[in-house]
Amino acid sequence: MKIGVLNIQGAVSEHADMLRRCGAEVALIKRPEQLADLNGLIIPGGESTTIGKLVERFGLGPAIKDMAAAGKPIFGTCAGLILLSGKVAGSEQFLLGLMDVTVARNAFGRQRESFETDLDIPVLGAHPFRAVFIRAPLILGLGEGVEVLCRHNGRVVAARQGNLLATSFHPELTDDERMHRYFLAMAKEQ
Repeated sequence: MKIGVLNIQGAVSEHADMLRRCGAEVALIKRPEQLADLNGLIIPGGESTTIGKLVERFGLGPAIKDMAAAGKPIFGTCAGLILLSGKVAGSEQFLLGLMDVTVARNAFGRQRESFETDLDIPVLGAHPFRAVFIRAPLILGLGEGVEVLCRHNGRVVAARQGNLLATSFHPELTDDERMHRYFLAMAKEQ
């Protein structure tokens, strides 16, 4: 199983380390041609405007969209969720527009309001998942075919739409491998 991590900006090494712990081969992706032989792709958290500008500059957008259209799974965390979304409330930034969701940036506050909490995520089992929220986005609107995987205080913080997976939080900043293993199971299904 070979999984790419978009290596432009953000929590790249943390995702790569987690994937290796789960037994996956990792490729750090900067160019469109590197996507060809992957079983899946992670778009990490970071600064969504910066990542979007660099995705455009490096010509990665069409290749990522082709990958999604071919059914290969793509997992966006935090800023990655924003880039996967179809719309960002109050913003005209670059988006891949792959998931039928509308998001709000920094919905849980600024850096100083970052927090950790236990979440019930049924697809991961009965044990709570410790989630790290850092300037996290929120899923405001869901289109048809988008499955809610988790809510925090009634608000959607994890969702799946077919081969697309997205979380508001950073699972790579914990020792819990379950979210990444769930993504790897999606890649095996494909």
